[in-house]
Amino acid sequence: MNEKFDSLPEEKKQSIINAALEVFGKNDYTRASTDLIAAKAGISKGLLFYYFHNKKELYLYIYNYLIETMKEQILDQNYKEITDFFELLRYAAASKVSILDKNPYIMEFAMRAFYSEKEAVSEDLKIVNTMQEEILFEACFGHIDTYKFRDDVEPFKVYKMLRWMGDGYIHDIQMSGVGFNLDDMLREFEDWMDMMQKLVYKEEYLNECHRD
Repeated sequence: MNEKFDSLPEEKKQSIINAALEVFGKNDYTRASTDLIAAKAGISKGLLFYYFHNKKELYLYIYNYLIETMKEQILDQNYKEITDFFELLRYAAASKVSILDKNPYIMEFAMRAFYSEKEAVSEDLKIVNTMQEEILFEACFGHIDTYKFRDDVEPFKVYKMLRWMGDGYIHDIQMSGVGFNLDDMLREFEDWMDMMQKLVYKEEYLNECHRD
């Protein structure tokens, strides 16, 4: 909660948020310049630090803002009406790709933040991510048809396994240096979900899926 910043007109807030996303997305935390963020936002550096006491506070605000914004845009009425775990994942993945396609700096910032190591914000980000994971799972999947899963399967563990697969995929892409292609990533994710669904759903619900 940042009352001074949150009370700003929406257009001014967005210009600062977009500038921070771009600069933090393009640079490691240490090299990200608050002078450049202020210049891109069309404000003085002094005013930027009036709203945020330091760069770390700004960074963590942007990260939490991004989490909340993605939740608001993905968890729409259509999402809430879907009760199948894998259908929800597919819907959420397609929605994320659509958002990221329109806002390329979100992807760059999120990747740097999620995999941040040995920087001034790294420990704070790990705490946020650890606290958020189970909360987000309950918010996103609390209404799923759990009876479709085999009796020895925990949906949360399936979710974590898919996230770990995504982490591994992203790490490989980063190491290769070829850059991200959102459509390729979505296709890979679809394949993983198809394989996982066959492993964790009861047979009668697999047959049901095939008939659909």
